Amino acid sequence: MHVHFGRRVRRCPPDHGWGVITPRARRVSTTPRDALRAALSPKSVAIVGASENPNKIGGRPLLYLARYGYQGNIYPVNPNRSQVQGHRAYPDLASLPNAPEVVIIALPGDGAVNAVETCSGIGVKVAVVMSSGFGEVDAAEGKAKEARMRAVARGAGMRIVGPNSQGLANFGTGAVLSFSTMYNEIPAQDGPVAIVSQSGAMSVVPYALLRSRGIGVRHSHATGNDCDTTVGELASVVAEDPEVKLLLLYVESISDARSLATLAKIARDRELPVIALKSGRTTAGQEAARSHTGALANEDRVVQAFLEQQGIWRARHTAELVASAELYLKGWKPRGGRLVAISNSGAACVMAADTATQAGLSMAKLSSGARSKLEKVLPSFATANNPIDLTAALLSNSRLFSDILPIVAADPGADAVVIAIPVAGQGYDVEAFARDTANFANETGLPLAVAAPQATIANAFRDKGLTVFATESEAVEALAQYLSHVKLMQDSRRAAGVAEPREHGEGVMLNESDALALLQRYGFPVVEHDLCRTERDVAKAVAALGQPVVIKACSRDVVHKSELGLVRLGIPDVEAALHAFREVGETLEKQGLKNDGVIVARMSRGRRELMLGGKLDPVFGSVVIVGDGGKFVEAMPDAQVLIWPFQEDDVLSALSRLRIAPLFTGVRDEPPLDSTAVASIAVKLGQLLADTSAEVTNVDINPLSLGARGEGCIALDAVVYLRC
Repeated sequence: MHVHFGRRVRRCPPDHGWGVITPRARRVSTTPRDALRAALSPKSVAIVGASENPNKIGGRPLLYLARYGYQGNIYPVNPNRSQVQGHRAYPDLASLPNAPEVVIIALPGDGAVNAVETCSGIGVKVAVVMSSGFGEVDAAEGKAKEARMRAVARGAGMRIVGPNSQGLANFGTGAVLSFSTMYNEIPAQDGPVAIVSQSGAMSVVPYALLRSRGIGVRHSHATGNDCDTTVGELASVVAEDPEVKLLLLYVESISDARSLATLAKIARDRELPVIALKSGRTTAGQEAARSHTGALANEDRVVQAFLEQQGIWRARHTAELVASAELYLKGWKPRGGRLVAISNSGAACVMAADTATQAGLSMAKLSSGARSKLEKVLPSFATANNPIDLTAALLSNSRLFSDILPIVAADPGADAVVIAIPVAGQGYDVEAFARDTANFANETGLPLAVAAPQATIANAFRDKGLTVFATESEAVEALAQYLSHVKLMQDSRRAAGVAEPREHGEGVMLNESDALALLQRYGFPVVEHDLCRTERDVAKAVAALGQPVVIKACSRDVVHKSELGLVRLGIPDVEAALHAFREVGETLEKQGLKNDGVIVARMSRGRRELMLGGKLDPVFGSVVIVGDGGKFVEAMPDAQVLIWPFQEDDVLSALSRLRIAPLFTGVRDEPPLDSTAVASIAVKLGQLLADTSAEVTNVDINPLSLGARGEGCIALDAVVYLRC
């Protein structure tokens, strides 16, 4: 199927082959993705609940279709009018001369459900349900109505966008099927940016911010409750548009990680940057997301790991979602993240360096040759090191930029440049500064941002096609995001789709002995130990294992044994072991906990205790977490999350981001820790969780005793849950 993303949309003649429309479901003979492609460039649109008043929900789409040059057939449906906004009106869908490809439904309550059922019976490809009052306000009845609509639509091969959707807007085709006021307030301009959002407001707020900067927006879509079409699925279709150079997402809840992985693959293949604002980072935010979308927010660190794995940059807030947009649209090919800062203010130089360090950029180390050349150009009181402080010399020498920038460009250590001019004006040759900077940017292709708080100065640089920010911190942060995202996209090129999520209950917890046995069976290194139920068993175990030993209660009722006084460390002999055996048994009895015996284990002498855990996530599949371990793991968390499938290199990269990362390369007189051993069993854990025959839903290995490089690691304790 050929899709028209541009404005040349051929008006489709009436399809007289439909004849009389009957209530029997007519299955649409397109794929689900083809249907969504049709929603972006429909040949015909019907508006159920169409209004003559362009300020009403049912009237605004008609206004926009006319204003933005839509060329297809338009069918207003209103039983009380013969015409609506100059178009012939029809009393109901059954009266239409053709089955429209897209139907906008602007009816309240059950009227919307009934309209969806009618659409499914006449061969409509997509129903855009603007009506609210569904799962976002009623988790039981509202969700039941959504499920009813979804079942009817899927049975007919039809797709639903919404409910609670503000609508879709493609300014490339003129198919603006939206009731947002924003397109009245801020006229649209077709451009290289696309926005796909679950929230109606967040489909147009970034639009407004981008348009205020003169950036055109091609797509602005709101999926609402995602009862059928998810934000990721629609975005993956939008990503196919060759005119889109930057894709922005707003997501409150993720129910379909696979569609986001599909989007990410399409984006990687096209080298299309995707920036996502995923709200619900905090407990309060997650609660708000539940009430707004009717869907549970995902565990934040899992979402973060997934987005990173797929090469999607996660913005922290709305301003950051759009802050770097102009930089992404320049078509640069960055070679690294080393920054050169140039300013006529020492303070701006210092703040640029501070911001760069905090944002993860390094300040470029200029070569001795470059510094020597700079010293010849700059006055003696200026600074030839990076950051380059021009001081007041800029006022007396208008050629400084043209002299300095070629030297910076020739230095192989310079990957990006920020130019800060906090003060200029009368006496400064600003036009020359802007011209020389623009020539440098065009000739070198080095990423560059300008900081200028004065409007007249900023406009001079903008007029030359340069990206300008108010402060050096904003400029550096934008460059840092852009450069870091480019690297993230490069690192994610081999990223795979997510594993198939599997539904599972809470599961049944094994006792520690059974948990260690299961892990050992799947190739995990576990501590040498014996399960003992009698004093005789304990004495034999201590004699076989040698001293000292560890005595631990073994009970399927206990997760954290040390908190209940059920662990004894450093037991020196048989007599002490027997005493510990009796104490542990008495404690279990007092607590009313099942007594499966005690574990007598060899005392480990590892150099560091780590933790390794994993679970089956209902959205993302197998999730593994690795980090610093021991009894303070929850009080002082230092961990990284990985989404299956991943490789040992991915685990090593995760370990390098821990606060304890220096220990893996050796600190002072301590040898490097065996990070390779950790990476190997982390991959085993991902495989174990993904193995459907294993029936494992949750694993917690803590502590994982780690030795020096080459000494390996050993699981000292483990909690394992199996599917019920």
